[in-house]
Amino acid sequence: MAFGARIGLGVIGCGGIGNVHAQSARRAGVTIVGAWDIEGDRAAELVKQHGGIAAPSIDALLSMSGVDAVVVAVPNDRHCECACAALKAGKHVLLEKPMALTRAQCDEILAVASTSAGRLQMGFVCRGTPAALTVKKWIDSGRFGEIYHIKASLYRRRGVPGLGGWFTTKSRSGGGPLIDLGVHVIDLALHLAGHPKVERASGATWSNFGHPISDYRFTSMWAGPPKFDGVFDVEDGATALIRCAGGLTIEVNVTWAANIPEGSTRDGISIWGRRAGTFFDIFGKEVSIATEEEGMLIDVKPQFEATNPMDQAWDEQYRHFRQLVTNGTAPMATGEQGRLLQTVIDAIYESSRLNREVEIV
Repeated sequence: MAFGARIGLGVIGCGGIGNVHAQSARRAGVTIVGAWDIEGDRAAELVKQHGGIAAPSIDALLSMSGVDAVVVAVPNDRHCECACAALKAGKHVLLEKPMALTRAQCDEILAVASTSAGRLQMGFVCRGTPAALTVKKWIDSGRFGEIYHIKASLYRRRGVPGLGGWFTTKSRSGGGPLIDLGVHVIDLALHLAGHPKVERASGATWSNFGHPISDYRFTSMWAGPPKFDGVFDVEDGATALIRCAGGLTIEVNVTWAANIPEGSTRDGISIWGRRAGTFFDIFGKEVSIATEEEGMLIDVKPQFEATNPMDQAWDEQYRHFRQLVTNGTAPMATGEQGRLLQTVIDAIYESSRLNREVEIV
């Protein structure tokens, strides 16, 4: 397929994230051919907004003429099933994070991908923000020197998504903010550091709010209103220390709910290097880098375009996916990297359960 050729996309999963994918695909010049969701009215609404046909089943979607690629944006427990079905059908796949519920499911996806005519890209959208791209260029140029510590944090004071629904049901989600938010910041930290070998992890998780669900007080709630007769058997906060080969450490802090005064914590990534360091908001519009030149300590603010960082990150993801489909270039994030991330997440949960550090093999 020549670059610039028409690409037809099928959307598997038509909730909030599925619609963001559809919007981003259209901005990239990708045509929405069809959509499927277990709730048929969602698929009908998506194609009403973005074009295409609502398919009665995933098999029907994958059989549609003109579907070259699919995005998988279903709940976590269906990632493996849907990604494997699409790859077996020879479709290129953009798979939302996390890759699956377990490392074994990741291995299943990779095994199918290895024999498929289609190719796999993981949906780690935070790699494509203007701030992250700018910091990555500085790191890759050597201007940070050796990076020895990264702190990655995303906090919500009262932001448990869809309390009582699939997000808070471990059999469907795989966990709470660690697998929901932590995947973003851990992946970005490893990506910025050049994907070092991860050796050990130590972590702790808590679940202190919403028991019972009717007692939970919140400032915002996406993914639907509380289901008072639903399930909440995942953590609402997590912390971890990840040790990598060469001495790099990565500290992770994520919460869905915590008694955190407004303004007392900041979401983002801190990077400590021997020659330079920074803290940046992943979706921020500026970056300040602490370094020294000619014997003087200075702060440098690189110039970059950040008119709409959220849209720009999604556009960067789809730029890579379009190039993967049209001319076979490397994915923005590989399935192997998705598997490694799942391995790290599994190790942190195991560490919390055992109350000790866990080796990663």
